[in-house]
Amino acid sequence: MSLRTLRAALSEDSSVGAGNVLTTRVAQGLGLDSPTLTFDTPVDGHPAHTALTLRQLDAAVRARASALHALGVRRRDPVAVQASAAADQVLAFLALSRLGAIPALLNPALDADTSARYLRRLNAAGLLADAEHAKALAGLDLGTTLLADTARLGDGDPESAPAPYRHWPTDPVAITHSSGTTGLPKAVLHSHAGLYAAIRHRLLLPRPQGIDRVLSALPAAHTATLIAVNLALSFDAQLHLISSQSGPAVLDAIERWQPLGVFGFATTWADLARHDLTARDLSSVGLWWNTGDCAHETHIRRLVAQGSRETATRQGRVRTAGSVFIDGLGSSEMGHSHFHITHTVDSDRYGRCVGRPHAFVDCAILDPDGNELGPGQVGELGTRSPTLSLGYWNDSATTHRTRLRDYFLTGDLMYRDEDGYYYHVDRAVDTVDLGDGRRLHTAASEERVLAACPEVLDCTVVAFRDGDRVVTDVLLQLASGEGESSELTGQVLAALEPHVAATVRTVLAVPDERIPLGPTGKVRKGLLRQQHLTAAGAR
Repeated sequence: MSLRTLRAALSEDSSVGAGNVLTTRVAQGLGLDSPTLTFDTPVDGHPAHTALTLRQLDAAVRARASALHALGVRRRDPVAVQASAAADQVLAFLALSRLGAIPALLNPALDADTSARYLRRLNAAGLLADAEHAKALAGLDLGTTLLADTARLGDGDPESAPAPYRHWPTDPVAITHSSGTTGLPKAVLHSHAGLYAAIRHRLLLPRPQGIDRVLSALPAAHTATLIAVNLALSFDAQLHLISSQSGPAVLDAIERWQPLGVFGFATTWADLARHDLTARDLSSVGLWWNTGDCAHETHIRRLVAQGSRETATRQGRVRTAGSVFIDGLGSSEMGHSHFHITHTVDSDRYGRCVGRPHAFVDCAILDPDGNELGPGQVGELGTRSPTLSLGYWNDSATTHRTRLRDYFLTGDLMYRDEDGYYYHVDRAVDTVDLGDGRRLHTAASEERVLAACPEVLDCTVVAFRDGDRVVTDVLLQLASGEGESSELTGQVLAALEPHVAATVRTVLAVPDERIPLGPTGKVRKGLLRQQHLTAAGAR
């Protein structure tokens, strides 16, 4: 089988989507002995850190589909999955998809009380969990029952698995959830066609560099992982999924597996940048691919200085020192990053620039009444795309509240320049109106501080109203630890816009544990604002 044959077969088959790439390839005999997915835990006796062929992957999925079918799982059944191992999450997704059920993946980092509240709203037909999460959830009202331990699903008989369900474009194929940084995570529903739309687009483009062997540092329960899995299956590429996204875990995996590309979120890049990357073997990496929140310039620059990439010269293709970082902006609801920009060591377009929209995206910057804003004007991003989710499961009110003029409102405040590049300044819930047409954008302020203060590993700006005044605290994470940052205060204030600097109450170096994070590593700014407001009132 040639790669061209595989890509043509998938791109020309309109029935292919997020729920059936694996079964389509098996049915057509496309690369049955090709290496596909690698996990950091054993799978049915197959060693960790070694690739499953397509044939072996199919057997593992059929075993789980057989076990789930014996438990009574049928098409359209929403089945929740919570497990720490990436293999458990991904294989459950593939097995449930084979049955036409709707896998609802929960991030294993969700605490038990939040998981229970989320499950009650989900109203799932059942729950699959590993022993750790089953124990944590025991005795809580889940609104559903525990169907099985994910560790036992591989005991099913692959030969007894029912025939694959025939998917239709609008079929619900997965439920993932938002980060939960502003409250209870929202259950995001994806369709068979929508979750595959960006991959179908890519099948018609030249094969991207670095995709042949990719390490996924994405949370396994996230939408981005489901896209990465189907992308690898569609391009006959190898994908190594790891269960921890911490900097040390990712660096160890890179050195051991030698990937050509790494997929991840901004929080992982920030963690990697804390380490002495010159002391690690990152020579194989030619591509860093970011989704979710856009990444910070200071973190990108440290990464692109490492690794190597292929470049075209008059003498042919050669390896060049330095790697490529593809930044963007995405969310579970978008279904795929809607923007892209490529950075190298020579890049100079930063300032939270997320690039231009993909060809499959129609977007606009809107004012509160839905009027489109011109270049340089900050408003909320509205977007249309075949990748968009179907809405929120069991929450039609929120689904319709986030639609305006047939656009999905992402909650991101952005502007575009005259050249068509888009810039992200903040989340709408985190910005503060200072009056007189001025606003305090926390994300843009953090970018300014990090760019001006190279000794700062990460920065969080907390802004809130205390009576009639706006108060801003700047929290710095430094290699040297915590304490008052009088020596950095001047640099920080000089980096901020004057109307923002005027609101700063304190600049403080804090330990990592002082910054509360959501399950995907995002800072819980709402919680921080409440903590700082409470502390201000107690003074």
